[in-house]
Parts: sequence; C-alpha cells; structure tokens
Amino acid sequence: MSNSETLPLLDPEVSGTAAPCCPPLTERPLTADEAERTATMFKALGDPVRLRLFSLVASHDGGEACVCDISDVGVSQPTVSHHLKKLKEAGLLSSERRGTWVYYRVEPSVVAALGRMLGTLG
Repeated sequence: MSNSETLPLLDPEVSGTAAPCCPPLTERPLTADEAERTATMFKALGDPVRLRLFSLVASHDGGEACVCDISDVGVSQPTVSHHLKKLKEAGLLSSERRGTWVYYRVEPSVVAALGRMLGTLG
C-alpha cells in the first residue's frame, strides 16, 4: 500500500464529484489510468481558444463567469460553446444555468491538483 498523496480531479461523468488523479510527477511514475485522465485535461488546455476561455473564467471575479462575459475570444458563439463543453467534459469547469445564461466556474480542486502534480523539483 502506498502512502503517496493522490490529487483530486473531477470525474467528468459525475458533475462536481472529486475523483483521485495522481501523485506529484516527482514522486513516482503515473499509472496508465492516471496518465489517461491527466492527458484528457492537458489535451483540453492544449487548444489556445480553450486555454484563453479557461483563463477568462479563472481570472473573473469569484472564479465564475457568465458565458455572455467571456464569449469575445475571436471565434463564433457556437465555437465558444463547443470549447466550453470540452473544458467541462475534461473536468476543468463546471456550469450552472441561471435563466437564459450559463455560468461557468473553475473547479478549484482541479487547479490545485494540477499545480501540485506539476510542482517544482527539489
């Protein structure tokens, strides 16, 4: 049994549910399953439009933004929706509909987990 800290990441199939991810990269090699889950998130962030949308939500007051406040990223509204959906499927964002608008928020546990996983050496 390992005493390694497992970092939480959201299970994209169960909205808002934290699921274990992986230890810091300097602790031990990732298992195939851990690498698969983590790669999904990095793949979602690997697109410049998605990274910008993620940054817009994360830097918005309270870490939450209405889609109406973040849609000016140089692509059409349907494309913005597509990219937000991909970020949500990767477990990086969660959303809530309020009337006609959808509000997105960064999952703090996910960002913290990514930060710890990519922590500095030494």
